[in-house]
Amino acid sequence: MLDPWAIKLVDAPLKACARILEKKNINPDQVTIAGFGIGLLAFFALWMNGYKTALFFIVLNRFMDGLDGALARLTARTDAGGFLDICLDFIFYSAVVAGFALSNPQNNAIPAVLLLLSFVGTGTSFLAFAVMAQKHDLKSVAYPHKALYYIEGLTEGTETILFLVIICMFPGHFPFFAFLFSFLCFITTITRVLSGYATLKEVAKNKEKMVFNQGMNNGNNS
Repeated sequence: MLDPWAIKLVDAPLKACARILEKKNINPDQVTIAGFGIGLLAFFALWMNGYKTALFFIVLNRFMDGLDGALARLTARTDAGGFLDICLDFIFYSAVVAGFALSNPQNNAIPAVLLLLSFVGTGTSFLAFAVMAQKHDLKSVAYPHKALYYIEGLTEGTETILFLVIICMFPGHFPFFAFLFSFLCFITTITRVLSGYATLKEVAKNKEKMVFNQGMNNGNNS
């Protein structure tokens, strides 16, 4: 929901940093992998209850996640790079939640399980529609720069980053914020499933009409 606003805000500084990396012949995949490695450090920091340290690694990971995309747009976007980026993103998000679960299992385990379940819903609905959108050559107007079709929702990248920052700043309130964000993610999943289903049904209907009209035209011409 906040991604369009956030993208405009960080676009210029990311491009400036990407130009520096381009001159040093650093490719986007290298940035993606390095960012993921930094993100995994957040998991271990959380496990050891190092919340401020984890917050630093999380922010740096998210910065590098934006940086690899900016660099890819300056050099060359590839399907392999887009695939790698989205896979490592979902692993990173799950690792952070797992870190909180391990940091205080008695209080955090159940909220973390529910949160991971909601992440499966948002991730599955996002990726499943992206596959179908690619099959039918659908283009996203809101996010044309994304490697995959980015179906919108209540909880997108910006909201997730804000959530991660909040739980690191207030780790004692993780259960409350986890339950709240899980609820918002479930809403996102429902809206994406309904919207995606309706969109694909409409695409199929339009194709059937097109085939029917072509058949009628061919019949009239003969």
